[in-house]
Amino acid sequence: MPGQFAIGVIGYVVAVNLLAYAAMVLDKARAENSSQRIPESMLLNLAIIGGSIGTVIAQQTIRHKTRKEPFRSRLVGIVLLQVLVLIALIVGLVVTGSPETLWQFLTF
Repeated sequence: MPGQFAIGVIGYVVAVNLLAYAAMVLDKARAENSSQRIPESMLLNLAIIGGSIGTVIAQQTIRHKTRKEPFRSRLVGIVLLQVLVLIALIVGLVVTGSPETLWQFLTF
């Protein structure tokens, strides 16, 4: 069961980051063609639900929305929040000793 959960989490993270990257590429193409754009809120929502790595990679590789405020600041805030949550989960795993114990502690 824990292995299946890990595979599911990894699959989700890969899928949402690919989607976020593709959305940034599509938005840049639309910007260059003066077509209807993807709202910044949608791009940031993809980052919030786990696509921040794909969004940042797209931002840097295709040079899209690198100077656009407040998009840039909000994306940095999302990444920082996700890093803090990840650190908290790692510390929780170390302290409790297992994912099951951590889950029981978080859902008491």
